[in-house]
Amino acid sequence: MLDSIVASISDALYSYVLIILLVAGGLYFTFRTKFVQFRLFKEQIRAVTEKPADGKGVSSFQALMVSTASRVGTGNIVGVSTALCLGGFGSVFWMWLIAIIGCASALVESTLAQIYKKKTPDGCSGGPAYYIEAALKSRLLALVFTFFLVATFGFGFNMLASYNLQSTFSGYSFYDAKTSPWIIGFILAAIVCYCLMGGGKRVIKVTSFMVPIMGVIYILVALIMVVINFKTLPGIFARIFEEAFDFKAIFGGFTGSCVMFGIKRGLFSNEAGVGSAPNASASAVVKHPIKQGLVQVLSVFLDTVLICSATAFMCMSSGVEPIKELSGAPYVQAALSSAFGEIGPIFITVSMILFAFTTLLGNLYYVDQALIYILKKQPSKAFMTVYHIVASLVIFVGAGLSADLLWNIADITMGGMALINMPVILYLSKYAFRALKDYDSRRKAGEEPVFKAKDIGLPHKVDYWQ
Repeated sequence: MLDSIVASISDALYSYVLIILLVAGGLYFTFRTKFVQFRLFKEQIRAVTEKPADGKGVSSFQALMVSTASRVGTGNIVGVSTALCLGGFGSVFWMWLIAIIGCASALVESTLAQIYKKKTPDGCSGGPAYYIEAALKSRLLALVFTFFLVATFGFGFNMLASYNLQSTFSGYSFYDAKTSPWIIGFILAAIVCYCLMGGGKRVIKVTSFMVPIMGVIYILVALIMVVINFKTLPGIFARIFEEAFDFKAIFGGFTGSCVMFGIKRGLFSNEAGVGSAPNASASAVVKHPIKQGLVQVLSVFLDTVLICSATAFMCMSSGVEPIKELSGAPYVQAALSSAFGEIGPIFITVSMILFAFTTLLGNLYYVDQALIYILKKQPSKAFMTVYHIVASLVIFVGAGLSADLLWNIADITMGGMALINMPVILYLSKYAFRALKDYDSRRKAGEEPVFKAKDIGLPHKVDYWQ
């Protein structure tokens, strides 16, 4: 009954409201920024390499790694596989589309986070809650958004990441459907709790070092898979576009269509317009807000167009047909087994362990920032201890729940964030557009862009850019 209620809410949310809001909003931002995701690609690369002038504070690259740690995770593997098995090859096209136009949304929200960020004892903090309160003068709406953020990253996404991780073990002989999920969930929860309590700095350091390497290896393996099966590529592309525009099938069952799953899983993976990445973007020390906006454009591109596509083509070129029964990790493992034998599933399991672990910690970073905003101060040690125990229990519980229920819960809470964030950034976007115009003009004049709030006629009080 709970599954049915949650699924109905999710379907209603993504069948009408969010599709219109995200696509229309992303297209508006794309045209108003003159296709910034393509036009300023070189500037995106430049912005990533910028370091704080004083050598202190969070760099653009570090902020990118935090947001990418949350973005690049189980959704890039299991989410894409689920979309293929339930929505078909056409879902890949809609996943690309939501990412490409979402890049412009990512630029706007991250630029606004930089403009309205606040000074804190540890540096600076910001995000949708901060620009909602500063520009709209509504702490209540900001708190509602923060509630959805905590529900999404503290509960929905982390329960799902835990489930997705344990599901990769389902193909091994030792796996028992009744007990294994709980055992794996307990081990994962215990390691995360150890790290959260401050004892796992070495674990975090090792995984943070390993994940970028694993990401590169993962893409290389996908490329090898595609090269081995290169003769299938023309047929794959033909099928992607054929199914993507099979409107009779789409409108005949929209809630299970390639459009629905492509947008759902694409949004789950890249989070553009949702309002999560701006919380990391605001912490970076840069000379111009647009620079961090450009960094987040690159993050969306890396996440969806590169890594999600790697999973999709690895699976589609394998010759293994996506069916509902293989939905999730089993389909990716079956695809790799067809080319690499027993090594394939092991590779996916190792990838999922690393991706899931950093996703969990990246998600909880966002929750930490949300708690600071709610309490208006750094929470006490006792409060954080209780919170870390609860966060670990959530990870444990998620490992043993239903996949459909967890996907729908995560989709709903993430949808709640987008329903608040997208209208707000549409309303405030004029300041992001003015900042982009200021950045463009300075670059054309051969200057290093340095931002001042008065240059865009910002009417709101801000802690920085005076």
